[in-house]
Amino acid sequence: MRPLVPPYVETLKPYVPGKPIEETEREYGLKGVIKLASNENPLGPSPRAVEAMRTASTATHLYPDATSFHLVRRLATHVGVRPEEVVLGSGSNELIELLIRTFTTAEDEILLCKGSFSAYRISAQAHGRPFVEVPMKAGYQYDLDAMAKAVTPRTRMVFLANPDNPTGTAFSRQALEAFLAAVPPEVLVVHDEAYFEFVEWPEYASAVELFRQHPNLVALRTFSKIHGLAGVRLGYGIMDAKLAGYVHRTRMPFNLTVVAQAAGMAALEDTEHVQRTRDNNRQGLRYYAEALPKLGATLTHSHANFVFADFHRPAVELYELLLRKGVIVRPFASQGFPTCLRISVGTPRENERCVVALKEILT
Repeated sequence: MRPLVPPYVETLKPYVPGKPIEETEREYGLKGVIKLASNENPLGPSPRAVEAMRTASTATHLYPDATSFHLVRRLATHVGVRPEEVVLGSGSNELIELLIRTFTTAEDEILLCKGSFSAYRISAQAHGRPFVEVPMKAGYQYDLDAMAKAVTPRTRMVFLANPDNPTGTAFSRQALEAFLAAVPPEVLVVHDEAYFEFVEWPEYASAVELFRQHPNLVALRTFSKIHGLAGVRLGYGIMDAKLAGYVHRTRMPFNLTVVAQAAGMAALEDTEHVQRTRDNNRQGLRYYAEALPKLGATLTHSHANFVFADFHRPAVELYELLLRKGVIVRPFASQGFPTCLRISVGTPRENERCVVALKEILT
């Protein structure tokens, strides 16, 4: 298809999502499979959001509000910003696409951390944008000093995942501010903080706290994790109002469904569900931190809703053995971590089942 397809699309390797439960049950003849592969909320969505979606579904014959008027204003109040500083997307993945489309050209370069969230690299290549990847430093940490030194006159955008996916590591406010001071103001710094609600580290800072001092800084967030709305696709960006205005020029109309808008409004009101999710996550991280090292795994200090575990043996083989026991996790050999698995925090029962399965395999 080379005559019809640009070379950067011809060579593009698509994003590989976590294996679905239904597919695993069908393939292995299993029932009761659990999925700990995609960092979803094991408690599900807020009951308020479910009811709001049920009500909104009666209006799905109508086009949604193209401006998401009410959700934008409710979200702005919740975050503490102005409505004109909010941009909504069909998941934060759409916002990644929009930022690349709006602010870069084929002559520009995008700066990435090697081994971090693969959607940045895939989106850059899909748009025909050259990108440069800077390796992580020891401990699976972003090397912000090296990334700052890698900025050239061609660099137009930098993606930072904080906390990182898949490693769960994070960098401090001091490190972020030092990076921003070293980067020219014409370089857009995208701070993807999809997991920020799970962080319990006083030194951490959201880009929402800093974007007014640094108009080239953008915060990306999502309803997929803490709010359990991965299936309706809802994310948002907080940025300088002028930048937001340009993103709205390239955003397709009706990008958020009636159901997604209703779910987002209701989810923001359910603070009890958010707290239950945090409590469950804290307990799960503690359980994994105690149990997995006993099985020979080395864990990062995760600030997210998953653990990144190096089992010091081929991870794909271990992943496939777990599938046969009805436990879906995520290997990352294709991203340069051949012996590591990412395991989402589930319910206490799911976490225990995963550890028991690993113990049976490894011993």
